[in-house]
Amino acid sequence: MKILLLLLGLVAIPYQLSHADSQENRFYPSRLKGEAFSFALIGDLPYGDDQVARFDKLVENVNRDPRVKFVLHTGDIKGGGERCDDERILARFRQYQQFTRAFVYTPGDNEWTDCHRVSNGSFNPLERLAFLRQVFFSDPDRSSGGHPIFVHSQARMPGFETFIENVWFQRAGVVFGTVHVVGSNNDLKPWLGFDPADSVDNPRADRIAEFEQRRDAAIAWLDQIFDQAERHNAKGVFLVMQANPRFDLPEDDPARAGFKDIIDHLRARVADFGKPVVLAHGDFHEYLVDKPFDSFEDNPRLPNFTRVQTFGSPRVNWIKVHVLPNTSAVFLFEQQILADPSVQN
Repeated sequence: MKILLLLLGLVAIPYQLSHADSQENRFYPSRLKGEAFSFALIGDLPYGDDQVARFDKLVENVNRDPRVKFVLHTGDIKGGGERCDDERILARFRQYQQFTRAFVYTPGDNEWTDCHRVSNGSFNPLERLAFLRQVFFSDPDRSSGGHPIFVHSQARMPGFETFIENVWFQRAGVVFGTVHVVGSNNDLKPWLGFDPADSVDNPRADRIAEFEQRRDAAIAWLDQIFDQAERHNAKGVFLVMQANPRFDLPEDDPARAGFKDIIDHLRARVADFGKPVVLAHGDFHEYLVDKPFDSFEDNPRLPNFTRVQTFGSPRVNWIKVHVLPNTSAVFLFEQQILADPSVQN
């Protein structure tokens, strides 16, 4: 039995669906035809060669769904202990191009930040980031996938030409945006495998410069996304990043330092916007939907903000996100649990 988390107004309410309830007209009543649609949300997949075939089945499953209009990937296209060789990155890109719809992706730490690790090949993370951008973001105005869509890239914003991976686009009165924010404390963790002398107290200058530039780009891009949403009177905003920004930790916790400025800015824009905002991310590999800003001390409750964390390895599943622009909640999440071929019935 599938489980839906139905967001009604201010509260996310768990809802059990029967077979009859799961019929398409439940999500697409006549007054929403021509506007409502769905998309696939994935992340942290596939990891390891043993998951490649299972991920191919996921691709097939998504492609068979006529309601899915595009695919969003929250980053981490390989396991944290796997090598970051060119061929592995290229193989993942080719695999994602098997989606028959548009494919929109934001980078994760496993494919560049953490490539300094000896198990990953002791690469210079900056060189891997440059390669990743070359492969996945060759056209700043288009997504990849079988049916690319037009996107607005931060590469067109003066002063941020490097950040081709940050994009926004609009569909049915909803604004979607990717923001390059990664795990490993957003690249504040030292690159020890590449440079054993790198440390928190004595950091590499290029690592800190990269972090600061990308942090500033993320904040500027959040402004761009919300400015566009306000300009177009959008019904909602859907944001994608890779990192779990550690809402669960105190705001002054060092493990949250790489995310603090970005999350503080996000909270302010969410409050000003006042309509439904979703932040989707991966990183921790457990499906989760919650209201993390509501638990922050000394800050106003922001019930219009929802966080959804994707499935991830070893769970080769996806989330079907229904976009219902003419409802108060706008976004509705449906788990898509695929059979594990290793389990015999």
